[in-house]
Amino acid sequence: MNLKTFKQKAVAAGLASALWAVAASAETQQITASFRPDPTNVTANKFKNTTPQSSICAGHIPAQCKALGIFSLRFINFVASSQAPIVANHADPRAGAYFKVPSSFRDVEVRNTTTGELETVQVRIAGLGALWSLPRPPGVSAWTQPGANWDTQWRRAPSPCVSTGHLAASASYASFFWVVPKDAGACNRVPSSDIAWLNYYTLEYAYELVTPNPLGMASGQYVGSMTYTVGGAGADFDFGDNMIPTGDSSLTLDFTLDVDHILKVDVPPGGTLIELVPQGGWQAWLNQGRKPTRLFKDQTVNLYASSRFKMSLDCQYAEADNTCRILDSVSGESVPVNVSVSLPHGITDPAGRPVNRRPLRRDGVGTELFQPTFYVDRKPSTLHFEIERDEVEKMLKVGESRAYSGNITVIWDSEV
Repeated sequence: MNLKTFKQKAVAAGLASALWAVAASAETQQITASFRPDPTNVTANKFKNTTPQSSICAGHIPAQCKALGIFSLRFINFVASSQAPIVANHADPRAGAYFKVPSSFRDVEVRNTTTGELETVQVRIAGLGALWSLPRPPGVSAWTQPGANWDTQWRRAPSPCVSTGHLAASASYASFFWVVPKDAGACNRVPSSDIAWLNYYTLEYAYELVTPNPLGMASGQYVGSMTYTVGGAGADFDFGDNMIPTGDSSLTLDFTLDVDHILKVDVPPGGTLIELVPQGGWQAWLNQGRKPTRLFKDQTVNLYASSRFKMSLDCQYAEADNTCRILDSVSGESVPVNVSVSLPHGITDPAGRPVNRRPLRRDGVGTELFQPTFYVDRKPSTLHFEIERDEVEKMLKVGESRAYSGNITVIWDSEV
């Protein structure tokens, strides 16, 4: 009897996110992430963010960004200008340097471009900074407050924002960056001197991304988008009532997720030829005429799996039941072969149970879904072939030689 194995080719897939503005002069930013199993770290079942970062996380505070799990981007065309002078020690925080960003997680639906399968990405804005400029006098010293130099005011973030220590400045401009905790409110600074005008340029922001479990996703490409408004009161990026953006008024995050799974079965040399024999061989039957209680063979194969899959059988000889059969070509008689599978640790059924001698059928019932909990890299899996006692009784005739054979194809299929 020949055993044929079916190896389902994994289809590539991916995660990306792009930042768009609806206006004609829209700012566009691609955010990409991907997953491919790593045999050197089989429990690392997360997407890798492959988006190039802006200078804040790339060059100024890389250790902090890595520790916080955030990534920075630059909104190059961003400009905001004051609509009226900023009054010293103003009571209304919205009248001056005011910053409120969408720091809470929002769900983004992403769709597999081939299968239509839906998954959910979560994203939030986790940091904000910009280059600001003002006239001289008063210059940067306008931000000095009792007990706090002007640079302290911008190097150290006001609550609820969190300091990063980043500040680059001259006499009339400065570049700053603050971390924004999850679900935080607005942060603001108040000058001690009147400021005739204030401008912001080149918005830099950090985002935090929560991606789905790639082991539960089909291979393919997933895309989706999220749009934020940019402006004053009521906008997602809210810069107060005085500082009004003069350029783009929205940002659209455009996501693309790439998933490149592995599902591979290695059969050892000679492993496709299955010979069913009694426990201990044929000597008891040949020498003593004692019929064996069963004929069987346990065949080990090596499995590589990072994605869910299903299993079933295809048979050369089959009748109305769900099993495959082998045939004696002389007599025309056939007997069923029970086939089952035991899968390695790390692969479970939909109920989270281990897979031990799970029956395989032609219609695939009972083996519609197996799910890795981590990347299974070249782990032994066993196919069990067995003919039961009642059928063995029919096969063996004293003084008569018979040979039963047939092809059984075991199918591992990633298209679940």
